[in-house]
Order: sequence, then C-alpha cells, then structure tokens
Amino acid sequence: MTMEYHNPVLLKETVDGLNIKPDGIYVDVTFGGGGHSREIMSRLGPNGKLFAFDQDEDALANVIADERFTLINENFRYIKRFLRFHGVKQVDGILGDLGVSSHQFDVPERGFSTRFDAELDMRMNQKGELSAFQVVNEYEEADLKRMFFDYGELKNAGALANAIVTARKETVIRNTEQLKKVLSRFLPAHKSNKILAQIYQAIRIEVNQEMDVLKEFLEQSLELLTREGRLSVISYHSLEDRLVKRFMRNGMFEGEPERDFFGRFEVPFKLIGKLVVPSDEEIAINNRARSAKLRIAEKR
Repeated sequence: MTMEYHNPVLLKETVDGLNIKPDGIYVDVTFGGGGHSREIMSRLGPNGKLFAFDQDEDALANVIADERFTLINENFRYIKRFLRFHGVKQVDGILGDLGVSSHQFDVPERGFSTRFDAELDMRMNQKGELSAFQVVNEYEEADLKRMFFDYGELKNAGALANAIVTARKETVIRNTEQLKKVLSRFLPAHKSNKILAQIYQAIRIEVNQEMDVLKEFLEQSLELLTREGRLSVISYHSLEDRLVKRFMRNGMFEGEPERDFFGRFEVPFKLIGKLVVPSDEEIAINNRARSAKLRIAEKR
C-alpha cells in the first residue's frame, strides 16, 4: 500500500542541482513519498545506484522496486555508518528535503499539525523515546524557555514556559487542544496560527533533535562526497537555512575560516547558482513549498 504523499518541493531544480551522472552513486536522505528519488532514478543508467534514508516507518510503503535502489529505515544523522555497511565510502551527490513531510502533517494522530486535536507526539521516528508529551510535561522551565527562544524564535519564551509549568502542576497536558488552552492568552486571533506554528516548530525540533541531526548530516556529507560531488538541500525555516548557508559557504556553522598571511582562506565547497525559491505557480499547487529555500554546493 502506497501512503498518500504530496508533490515533492522544487523537484526539477533540486535534482538538476545534483548534476547526475548515469553511473553515479546518489543519496536521498529524506525519502518520504519517493518523489525526488524517482526523479533521480529516471536519470540513472543501469550501473547507477541510489540509497535513500527515512526513519519514518510510513515511508517504507513507498519503496521503489528496482535493484539499483536501497531504502534504509534510519535517521540520516547515521548516513556515513549505514552507507559504509552497504560498502559505500564515497558518493556523487546527496539530496535533502528537510522539515516535516506533508504526509506527517496530514495524519492527525502524529500531532505535527496545528489543525487537529491529537496526543502530544511529534516524533518523526515512531520508535523514538522522546515525545512532545515528555517535553511539555517533564522539561524544566529554563529548558522550555530555551527551546521556545532558540527554536521558535519567540520573544515571550519565558512567559510561555512559565504558563506550561504552572498549568501542569494542576493537570497533565496530554493533547494539542489542552496545550492551546494553556497558551491561549498568548494567541491573539489575528496572529494565533503564526504563533502556534512557531510553538509547534520549537517542540518538534526539540523532540527530533533536528538542529543536531542537520549539523551531523552536513559534516558527514562533506566527507562522503567525491570531488565535484554535489549537495542539494531544501530548508523551510531560518534556523535550518542559516546552518546550511554557513556550512556551504565556508564549511563551518559559526565563525570564519582561518586566513593565511595573504588573507586567503580555503573553503570546501563551491556554491552553485543562487538561492532557489519556488515559483508562484508551484506555491499555488503545493502550499508546503511557500517557505522552501534550495541551496546547492559542489565539493572542491
């Protein structure tokens, strides 16, 4: 049974960015519905290979029946380890479409969407130990404040954290409706959807350790890519995009590379083209694309 997934974002642009060689080895670290993977496969010759990663068991229903294709049901923070397990030490291109899949948003019980009442879950890996329930009910106030400030970019992070800690002394916060009620005074009607999305984003990033995962993935990608191998990454919010942009620009997440006596410095990547964003037509067809940003880099 194939799970219902929406159109992949920036499909042609992202795969074009990989500059595919028919006999190359490629990796799609966010398989989902398999849209990007199928496009890569259509450009590979009989000796090409594609490895895909997805930690969500729902994605297994979309596996591509082709001997050139291998789907690995793991978090892409382990990309190097599992490629090595399959005898692969270097690859010609890596594609990542970050964030939550449309499918995950559209399944109410996963708890990702502000549209539905659901248990507090938000785990991309359904076997993961940490869920939104534990974050909301067990985190110290200071940790909740840090989470809302760093990952939700919410200026009133302290007040949100305090409201949760105060409310949970009375009763356990089990579902998204209870959470909305607890935070209702911070959700003015004209801005409630935007603020709720930031709150959910913060909790989701914490539950799935998304920033740590992204950093580990980018560092390993640099090691795995052959010379002139391509990295093609779509991000959906400024926190992700900042990490991708900085790493592609100078191989670091913070600071600047060391310069030599003449003020020169070497960087591991060459940027390919400019930032790519979806057309108005694509956004009209696929609302998820509205905040997408694609960056492409080639290993020197």
